[in-house]
Amino acid sequence: MFDKILIANRGEIACRVIKSARKMGIKTVAIYSDADKQALHVQMADEAIHIGPPPANQSYIVIDKVMDAIRESGAQAVHPGYGFLSENAKFAEALAAEGIAFVGPPVGAIESMGDKITSKKIAQEANVSTVPGYMGLIEDADDAVKISNEVGYPVMIKASAGGGGKGMRIAWNDQEAREGFQSSKNEAANSFGDDRIFIEKFVTQPRHIEIQVLCDAHGNGIYLGERECSIQRRNQKVVEEAPSPFLDEATRKAMGEQSVALAKAVGYASAGTVEFIVDGDKNFYFLEMNTRLQVEHPVTELITGVDLVEQMIRVANGEPLSITQEDVKLQGWAIENRLYAEDPYRNFLPSIGRLTRYRPPAETKAYAPGTQPGDAGDEVVRNDTGVYEGGEISMYYDPMIAKLCTWAPTRDAAIEAMRVALDSFEVEGIGHNLPFLSAVMDHPIFIKGDMTTAFIEEQYPDGFEGVTLPDVELKRVAAAAAAMHRVAEIRRTRVSGRMDNHERRVGKKWVVSLQGQDFAVKVKADREGSTIKFEDGSKLRVASDWTPGDQLAKVDVGGRLVMKVGKVSGGFRLRTRGADLKVHVRTPRQAELAQLMPEKVAPDTSKLLLCPMPGLIVKVDVEVGDEVQEGQALCSVEAMKMENILRAEKTTVVTKINAAAGDSLAVDDVIMEFE
Repeated sequence: MFDKILIANRGEIACRVIKSARKMGIKTVAIYSDADKQALHVQMADEAIHIGPPPANQSYIVIDKVMDAIRESGAQAVHPGYGFLSENAKFAEALAAEGIAFVGPPVGAIESMGDKITSKKIAQEANVSTVPGYMGLIEDADDAVKISNEVGYPVMIKASAGGGGKGMRIAWNDQEAREGFQSSKNEAANSFGDDRIFIEKFVTQPRHIEIQVLCDAHGNGIYLGERECSIQRRNQKVVEEAPSPFLDEATRKAMGEQSVALAKAVGYASAGTVEFIVDGDKNFYFLEMNTRLQVEHPVTELITGVDLVEQMIRVANGEPLSITQEDVKLQGWAIENRLYAEDPYRNFLPSIGRLTRYRPPAETKAYAPGTQPGDAGDEVVRNDTGVYEGGEISMYYDPMIAKLCTWAPTRDAAIEAMRVALDSFEVEGIGHNLPFLSAVMDHPIFIKGDMTTAFIEEQYPDGFEGVTLPDVELKRVAAAAAAMHRVAEIRRTRVSGRMDNHERRVGKKWVVSLQGQDFAVKVKADREGSTIKFEDGSKLRVASDWTPGDQLAKVDVGGRLVMKVGKVSGGFRLRTRGADLKVHVRTPRQAELAQLMPEKVAPDTSKLLLCPMPGLIVKVDVEVGDEVQEGQALCSVEAMKMENILRAEKTTVVTKINAAAGDSLAVDDVIMEFE
């Protein structure tokens, strides 16, 4: 076995590889850019080597710099993680030339299947059903428009190299094809150093289901079930689960056997993923093969008990697989939610900054990759992350900062475990998508398991505007807030140094105001908790060990309720199940007077184009004096490896432009002004 492995990656996947290597007794080497000097993967590794400036195209994807680090460290093998150089055949060749083991498939398999154009041609030759499209290289935007018309709109414009949603655009007309081609080309060049683009038919209302395969160099190959990855935004997966609630055993077996056959046809040896789109009749079509470890691999590990990273290392060391297809048993249900540094209230635009608070829910200590989840109890919580409290989220890399996973014997139980885990996850200092993830876990379509890749687009067409809790949940939160307020009031009566003859008394009657509703309640407390009586005569029993100052409240109020707690004047800021609530607890007289207070009106920004995220201006498409139409492109902003086109919301005239290509802007900086 190898003595030392270098991890040619960063963030959570580098940390994940370190954990398995450490379990196997293998020393690890991290590489890092200037932006990652204090990163968690650098702290976890046995040694770390600096490789360059923050931009990935000057550090993490520069083969010569990574090779220099390998030589300096004396590492015998390299694990590439995902993204960056993980599917780069030239990198694998460079390693082979120096006798360094690549913890991944052979060069030939990378070239055959890692390139989307080539892999589709091979699949077609092997009589695998594929999506119609143009597999040749596309020269320019005019060529892209012509091909798009031949294939028929809508089309998917995709980067030939890489993945993770980078370099992908859906075009419904000529203008979008032209713009999408250029943006995809730019993103592909920046993310993968390869700007080749191809076009295929976009199949509407599909499911995205993928098969995990594992092969060795001795001709053995198995599949480890499927992953449902249909909940995506901008072609980037957000929620994954295993198994899929849609597949039956016959379809699973057919997809699995076809995936293994395809892998064996190209001499594949390592962990890999064959992706399919599946229609409502369970017809499946080969999409692509990812010749690397997938981001969402933890859900497969949770339902099979197989440590995929360990298996990859053993295969790279020349060992045959120790498990057969008959050994693979799918147990229970696993769900993964990706925590992104993106502001859901700003249409999921990237957010950067320092993590002033980062407290994930406690992981189940009895569980580790390679063990059967059921041995840990009825629920498992796992959080794969690459950040820590006080660390900084950089604008240079992918916005994903953690992968929160839960496992339980049934799908319903796994979803409920995820709801509690999301509510328990404390993140402050940046915009993040925790509220949105909570909303998805409660969405009827997700609960039913009837989602397609259009789920987010269809269910949140105007973006995410927060969650409105149903009345039943609202009463539970109101009851909890009343009990918590009473505890805080008692604390305040015990503060020393009070003025003489001024005694603070804790009343029993309160009015709890939240989400536009007022609940008049009466609080009756005892040693075990409080009974909250509402005006309609209904009662709720509240029990909790919460004390003032705690930022997380775990409350029993007609069931388990977890809330993140902040302080506002006269009450709390409570966040639970995707809702962000300002809760005021007042005496009846205070509540009466509060009704007379005027509401604060937000300033008018309708004549300004504000920068929606911290980022770099790539280009400005208009000039002062131009008349612009609704939907017209105004400028492009790049942040976290994604290029975003900002468009006019109405027909107007540009009166002032405050930024130019190359400028770095902060959130809400004024880019241009209108008439």
